[in-house]
Amino acid sequence: MNEKALSFSQILTIGLMLFALFLGAGNLIFPPFLGQQAGEHVWTGIIGFLITGVGLPLLGVIAIAKSGGDLQTLANRVHPLFGIVFTIVMYLAIGPFFGIPRTGTVAYEIGVIPFLPEETAKYGIPLLIYTVIFFGLTAWLSMNPSKLVDRIGKILTPSLIVILTILVAKSFISPMGEFGTPKDAYLNGPLFKGFIEGYLTMDTIAALVFGIVVINSIKDRGITSKSSLTRITIIAGIIAAIGLALVYLSLSYIGASSPDSIGLQANGGAILSAAASHLFGSMGTIILGLAITFACITTSVGLVSACSQYFAKILPVSYPKLVIIISLFSMTIANIGLTQLIAVSLPVLIFIYPLAIVLILLSFMHNGFNGYSLVYVGALIPTGLISLVDGIKTAGVDVTAVSQSLDFLPFYSQGIGWVVPAMIGAIIGFVIAVLAGQTKRTIEAS
Repeated sequence: MNEKALSFSQILTIGLMLFALFLGAGNLIFPPFLGQQAGEHVWTGIIGFLITGVGLPLLGVIAIAKSGGDLQTLANRVHPLFGIVFTIVMYLAIGPFFGIPRTGTVAYEIGVIPFLPEETAKYGIPLLIYTVIFFGLTAWLSMNPSKLVDRIGKILTPSLIVILTILVAKSFISPMGEFGTPKDAYLNGPLFKGFIEGYLTMDTIAALVFGIVVINSIKDRGITSKSSLTRITIIAGIIAAIGLALVYLSLSYIGASSPDSIGLQANGGAILSAAASHLFGSMGTIILGLAITFACITTSVGLVSACSQYFAKILPVSYPKLVIIISLFSMTIANIGLTQLIAVSLPVLIFIYPLAIVLILLSFMHNGFNGYSLVYVGALIPTGLISLVDGIKTAGVDVTAVSQSLDFLPFYSQGIGWVVPAMIGAIIGFVIAVLAGQTKRTIEAS
């Protein structure tokens, strides 16, 4: 019996769903801030941002598809214990502890606060009311994962694209000004600075989580063979990557061209708000609020669904109950506030992001080194140690002595000192694995 094939329109819808799942509010906020800070160096900076904000997420989706559609299966290549611990940490970080609550707080601060009286916005009651509605809607949309493609890919995503297109088109038709002077790290190292800024999107981690959502969506349409699942997932990933790249390039242009009209702003949210008001007047605030809301709700739904699907596999709790539990927990954490969430999440991201990157990259060379687990272990141990130091330093803890002892590492001052040690560790792991394998075969032969 021949397996049915999906039409391009069906694959496009899945790709648009993935695009919308990735495109959370943080993704809309960071590129314009990069643009304003990088100024004349914006295009160099955005290349670095695209590597970690688009390229690595695409590789992450493909890696999950090639490994069988599950993050734990991929992480098990290191060790079964690492597989379960790393997977749980990743799901909790991108899910109820940081990623999901951030969707609610960002949507509130950019989509709601501008419409509230200044005194009212300072109090927690409006945020509480908003998050109850926001996460209630998230839970309802997540309750039936088989309908995610229709609800997001056919309804929410087109709405988001239309709103963003209106905002971006106006910025090109009526430019706000010339590119400004590069600030801080963007003056001498825009590529590396943009690379690190791409971490903040959390999309490489999200890719490892969203892989199961995409693959289950494809399976729901009658596709079961691994080759077809992988091929369709890759096409959907490319569609999402193209969409993300276009959005990031456009928003970074808005930021780079904005200083003459709106001045330097403290963050990307403020830049977008001021730019929207400048381009469209009071209507601009409404347009931006709608864009942020659509972006946040789609990402929130995708994360809740993905986390619930995973934990339903390892816990004796049903998917619907997990949707409610995760939504309620995320709502509670969201009421802590956006500033506190970002302050806590950044050090964690600095620590786990390099581990995710190395795991993804090694998965594409898996067959080349015969899948030796020692290669993964050899690469991940130095990566984890160095990124742990970076994460602790980002948290404000004084680790000067340790940090200075690592200054000899290439690219350490740029924040990616783990790259060369990971490569060396992988080579050492491969050599040990080969020697151990030869010894074992010799013994067996004798």
